[in-house]
Amino acid sequence: MYSYDLDDGWNVVRPGGGLAVDGVQVAGFRCPPGGGLDMRVLPQPFVTVVLGLGDVELAVEGGAGRQALGSLGAGPAPGPTRVRGRRFACVELKLSPVAAYSLLDVSPVDMHGAVTGLEDLWGVRGRLLSERLADAGAWPERFGLIDDFLAEEGARAPAVDPEVAACWSRIVDLRGRVRVGELAAACGWSRKRLWSRFTAQLGFTPKRAAMLVRFHCAAQRLCAGEDPVETALACGYVDQSHLHRDVHAFTGCTPRALAGTATSVDATST
Repeated sequence: MYSYDLDDGWNVVRPGGGLAVDGVQVAGFRCPPGGGLDMRVLPQPFVTVVLGLGDVELAVEGGAGRQALGSLGAGPAPGPTRVRGRRFACVELKLSPVAAYSLLDVSPVDMHGAVTGLEDLWGVRGRLLSERLADAGAWPERFGLIDDFLAEEGARAPAVDPEVAACWSRIVDLRGRVRVGELAAACGWSRKRLWSRFTAQLGFTPKRAAMLVRFHCAAQRLCAGEDPVETALACGYVDQSHLHRDVHAFTGCTPRALAGTATSVDATST
């Protein structure tokens, strides 16, 4: 296990090893004394689950209006969403769409454009997990609880088609620089079959998945202050205008506006 502090004072804790279930990243977050959270949630190529520790709630403003949630789940493209809170601490899970299909009670299709409460993701089991995490004395114990919970959920859940999982991995490995025809040829399916099965199981089309993965790569660089022209070249966009169109479509703002903005993008994640 290792921890570090962000520039704004937030403390981040990560386990030293991997989890029992593939496709999940986990981290603990605690805001500085007297500090809080005010963050834009950007589209990302995973489902985010925030398990709040204690009774403090987050104010979530998005397509569903204003919600007060102690824990939440957000799909890969939650729509324009802003999250605020004070004295907040949590365990955050980032589930690949492949893992989310197997681990969550809700379908990835139903999470499109949504930010939802914890019981929609895991029912009563989720609420009990959150309570146990809050009662735990230290981060290693919390990470152990998460590991055991996910292993139990994964043991009884259906898995995506191997071809769909392989196509998702290829999209991620190539950072979205792949065509649907190439994916279909690699898995031995027709384009129509791949499009149908991929969308039904992961919640978006292969083309949209590639766009999202490429955008996430760009958003990491832009939020870190990298020049839009250099970002466009590094992330496989045709030119800066192409990058501008994608960023505006996903966020409603320009690439330069993302620089220095507090967002859900984690520059250390992959």
